[in-house]
Amino acid sequence: SISQACLPQTPCLPEGDMGPEPGGNKQGQVVDLLATESDIVCRCQGGNNAGHTVVVDGKEYDFHLFPSGIINPKAISFIGNGVVIHLPGLFEEAEKNEKKAKALCLEIMDVCDLNNIFLLLFDFHQAVDGLQEVQRQAQEGKNIGTTKKGIGPTYSSKAARTGLRICDLLSDFDEFSSRFKNLAQQYKSMFPTLEIDIEGQLKKLKGYAEKIRPMVRDGVYFMYEALHGSPKKILVEGANAALLDIDFGTYPFVTSSNCTVGGVCTGLGVPPQHVGDVYGVVKAYTTRVGIGAFPTEQINEIGDLLQSRGHEWGVTTGRKRRCGWLDLVILKYAHMINGFTALALTKLDILDVLDEIKIGVAYKLGGKRIPYFPGKLLNLSLFFFYLSCLLRNCIPGSS
Repeated sequence: SISQACLPQTPCLPEGDMGPEPGGNKQGQVVDLLATESDIVCRCQGGNNAGHTVVVDGKEYDFHLFPSGIINPKAISFIGNGVVIHLPGLFEEAEKNEKKAKALCLEIMDVCDLNNIFLLLFDFHQAVDGLQEVQRQAQEGKNIGTTKKGIGPTYSSKAARTGLRICDLLSDFDEFSSRFKNLAQQYKSMFPTLEIDIEGQLKKLKGYAEKIRPMVRDGVYFMYEALHGSPKKILVEGANAALLDIDFGTYPFVTSSNCTVGGVCTGLGVPPQHVGDVYGVVKAYTTRVGIGAFPTEQINEIGDLLQSRGHEWGVTTGRKRRCGWLDLVILKYAHMINGFTALALTKLDILDVLDEIKIGVAYKLGGKRIPYFPGKLLNLSLFFFYLSCLLRNCIPGSS
């Protein structure tokens, strides 16, 4: 079943792992634990804008495109069609982590398969991402705070039907080259300062094509066989938090894909009835990387303490995470969308030094308490629930 970590798990399809918060929540470690009992571990959306850290035998592994559960040598890793992939980044990530995994005898590229219709993310997508941020800052006085990894421009190409997929690269290279040049020229016409080494990039892509060809397979058939053959546990890892979902997140300060549970079906090509358990990964406090609404944020010594004790730095960008109290409103909202069957609460020990903690339990809008998460987080006030007991006396085994 499928489980997702967001998170879901069942005996035939994937388990999902989806965190509600728009900041790291130890999801990689949760996925790594679940992966020990999984036969297949999948990514279904996003790109190398995601960053998950896993520690095995004292060694730290950082994953941006590969599923965090790839460290389990008994599981097959699979990257679905909903993921956008920067091929140089994929090979660089594999090489970097393989060096650390020598003791595990792990050849990452040998234990991971790729869907044959995933969209390719090119160097110029990354350059355009940066130029768009500069443009927003100049025109509106603020930007979105993207990772500048090219995710938004690549998904835009997909929606405009001008993008190129891995199956295009692996078939007629002359046709691929022509379409690549057209796409590059489109971006150059929009951004006159954009410089693209078209022939140089095509030469590199042709080399990557032969290296990646053995990993590519028909994704729909692969998932169908996994679901209808001998019983398998399939774990699906959500790459970004629910509040970064392109539809349900704090728009426009979101990512460009569906990182809620619906992304499992569209990003892997599987029917919804096969999704089993959905696990939500949430920290005992709330964090966010970059710009965007954050009702429980603590821009004070509390926020500084959570940031320093929790080592709250973005894995992908290295940016300091904004920190605040746990917000049960967004947690409930994430549950409404994803239907969590279980929650993994992490980093509770970070609060151990505090004599009192607060938890956001409701929003007030226009003087009235509202039972929903508003589409636009403006002019809100918060209701807090106070926990005055000493956490170190409340948690068994803590000191």
